Formats: sequence, C-alpha cells, structure tokens
Amino acid sequence: MSIEIKAPTFPESVADGTVATWHKQPGEACAADELIVDIETDKVVLEVVAPADGVIKEIIKGEGDTVLSDEVIAVFEAGAAGTAAAAESAAPAAASAAAPEGETGEGDKIGPAARKLIDENNLDPKQIPASGKNGGITKEDVVNFLKNKPAAPAAAAAPAPAPAPAAAASVNVVAGERTEKRVPMTRLRATIAKRLVEAQQNAAMLTTYNEVNMKPVMDLRKQYKDLFEKTHNGTRLGFMSFFVKAATEALKRFPAVNASIDGNDMVYHGYQDIGVAVSTDRGLMVPVLRDTDSMSLADVESTIADFGKRGRDGKLGMDDMQGGTFTITNGGVFGSLMSTPILNPPQTAILGMHKIQERPMAVNGQVVILPMMYLALSYDHRMIDGKEAVQFLVTIKDLLEDPARMLLDV
Repeated sequence: MSIEIKAPTFPESVADGTVATWHKQPGEACAADELIVDIETDKVVLEVVAPADGVIKEIIKGEGDTVLSDEVIAVFEAGAAGTAAAAESAAPAAASAAAPEGETGEGDKIGPAARKLIDENNLDPKQIPASGKNGGITKEDVVNFLKNKPAAPAAAAAPAPAPAPAAAASVNVVAGERTEKRVPMTRLRATIAKRLVEAQQNAAMLTTYNEVNMKPVMDLRKQYKDLFEKTHNGTRLGFMSFFVKAATEALKRFPAVNASIDGNDMVYHGYQDIGVAVSTDRGLMVPVLRDTDSMSLADVESTIADFGKRGRDGKLGMDDMQGGTFTITNGGVFGSLMSTPILNPPQTAILGMHKIQERPMAVNGQVVILPMMYLALSYDHRMIDGKEAVQFLVTIKDLLEDPARMLLDV
C-alpha cells in the first residue's frame, strides 16, 4: 500500500521549510516510527518518521528543496519489500542515483554534511568509526576522526628512506595552504541574522548599565545548594533562577518593560513569560518560561536544564519558543565582562548578564573585594522612558543584593 509522506503542519508564523537530511533512501528498509527525514524551519528542525514498516518508494523533495506545510515530499510503500534483503539490493542503486558522480557503495550511509567534510579533507570513509543508524557515518563521526587523526600517517606508511622527505614536504605544503570554506547559512542562522538587523533598524534601541554585588546570592546558594539538590530530586541551584525571579518582580512593577509594540499599538501583558537564550550548535535559541510569577526557583532551574538538554539534542519545538514578553541572555558563561544585548522583537527590553569578577569596592568608607557583575538592559526608547529603564534595572540590582526581598515581596 502506497502512503504519501507529507511535511509537518507548520504554525502560522512559519511560511515554509527546507529538507535538511534524508536519513533513508529509496528501497532502504524502514521500521515504523523510524526517523526518515529532517525538515528545517526558521526556528526548529522537525522530524518526520516512517508511518509503518516498509520502504521509501520515491523521494519527491530532495535535500535543500523548499517545502510548504503538509506538502507531499515522498511516497512510502508500507509492508511491501520491507525486508533487509530488499533494502540491501536496492541500496547500491539508490546510492548510485543519489550520489554525485564517482560516489558509490557507501554513499547512502554517509550524511550530506559528513560527505562534504570527507571530500574536503580527502578522507577514506572506511577508516572512520560510524555511530549512525545502520552503520551510517555522521558529521560528528568525521569531526571526531579529524580531532583524533594521527599527526603523520603518510610518513609512517612509507617504509623506504627516500620517499620520506617528499612525504614530509607534502604535509608541510598542506599545512601552509591558505584555505577557505564556503558554507551556506542554515535557515535558523539566516533568520537570526535577519531579526537582529531588523531590531537595530526598526527600534530606538538604547542600553543602560549597572552592577550588582553577587555575594548575597552566592552565600545563599553555597549555604543551601546541597539541601536544595536533595530536596528537589537532583535539580541544581544556579544563578539564573534568581535573575528570573528578580526580573519577574521588576516586570510587575514596570509594565512598560513587559510590553510589546504591534504597529501603532502598545500591548501590555498581564503575565510574565521570560525567554532564556540558549546557545546550541545550530545557533542561538530562546525558549520561553511560561508564567514565571507562579514558578519556584526549582521549577525555573529544572525547566532551564531541560531546555539546554533539548537544545543540544535538537529537540526544542515550536511551542517552546513562541511568544515571550522579556528575554534574559547570559554572556557570562562564556567569559563576557560587558556587552550590549540586542532586542528580541516584538519585545521592548532584554537583560544581559555577565561574568562575575572580584573587584575592589568602597563599602562604608573601606575597600572590600566583592564578586561583582555588570548588568545591561537594552530597551526600545519608543516604549520605555530612560527613567523607567534605570529604575527597572536598579530594582533587579536591589532584589539580588537582598534576596529576602523577593520572598517578602518588598
């Protein structure tokens, strides 16, 4: 029985997608619910699985092709020819048809990104340990192989003394080459670039700075982190939860910072949905914590940890990143001491955290070494006045330097 394989149904905010990787080729056996193709959109990578046991009869949309919501991308033959023998006999033909001239045999077991790295580095696929499904070679396999590749295999392969200098010269020439590599932007990277440029062009963006003494939060965390982890089933107490709770309280006091601009309208949100920037291999993603006013510190920490894990695994969905009334980004984890965060439209403000660094500070007429952090608040001056922005940032500073105020709501 033939079944049409369609692209997923995209949300209204996503116009189309791109076929990223076919994990199965025509004639190759597929198990029910096995991943067969990735569809990349502006925000996430969506996975399409096999509807039943069988084989792909025909691929209609190849890698790199643009697809619309629910568009047919392949034809699947359920049940029929779904055996290993059929798959093995069909695989060489599929590989010869799909691979560029000169590639046969193993081509269907090598992903496009992995194949490109192999070709660029003149590698032998047989020497690369494969960790993909059905013995396939992934991009990570090639990267790991390059990292652990012996320094001088060419010289070792030539036992005769005479060829050795030539081999060494060849290695030196390769090492001294001025190489370049041109890689097309992924849809996610292109979308990030477009949104950041639009934010700078369309908003009256301004940034105000302050600094916060992190010692009270660090002391509180040091005192209770073991008990916190034990009480909340292994959830670790970090700094981000304190910033999320402080920002939530500040957003309630300054509604304009929690608002957004829609054309000529100012939209005030009666809830606090805070996006937390997460760095992944595919680019920067901003999953959203919903109703942070009702979340505990443990809820915030466990949700952020889940976001980070799913972001690294490419499992963040559309719903995770939709909406958001305010954003927090933490450049401090990479060592940034000061930066100017860019707005995440249509939001009107974003908070930047930075590295905690010990500095000499004047306290009651004495010089004291304290762990200090610079804070940066970028905001849209069309919506937020400078006075509100400064008071908002000072509120966060005051709450973090006296964490009890968050519990007492003062």
